[in-house]
Amino acid sequence: MSDRITTYKGTVYPWHCDHVGHMNVMWYVGKFDEATWNLFAVIGLTPAYLRQKSRGMAAVQQNITYKREVLAGDIVEVQSHILEVRDKAIRFVHEMRDGQTGDVVALCELTGVHIDRLARKSCPFPDAVRTSASAFLPSLSPA
Repeated sequence: MSDRITTYKGTVYPWHCDHVGHMNVMWYVGKFDEATWNLFAVIGLTPAYLRQKSRGMAAVQQNITYKREVLAGDIVEVQSHILEVRDKAIRFVHEMRDGQTGDVVALCELTGVHIDRLARKSCPFPDAVRTSASAFLPSLSPA
């Protein structure tokens, strides 16, 4: 199984751009957020699961690196990689790429914690979610 998952494809619209003419940081965060929810759905943290089980995900750390500006009319694609799966937490990275050139334009590394929304505290992932997420961990090849 590939360790890369395409989690978002979209366009940069003029209203995403700031006074400098490139996409404003708030829209990078928004597109990365959409990618996050698509990634979660792939591993079993679907909206239905979260609602039915009174579960949620809380971001506890997010780091963004901006590599190259994107402009109105550009197409962007986000590919996501799971870096680590723990009992109650998951760490992953999103790579935003220029849809035409494939160049990485931004990176976002996040850590999310699985929570019980009723108890308002962290709780373990179901085994099926942990297994599914682990299948997307990068495979280690011998050096």
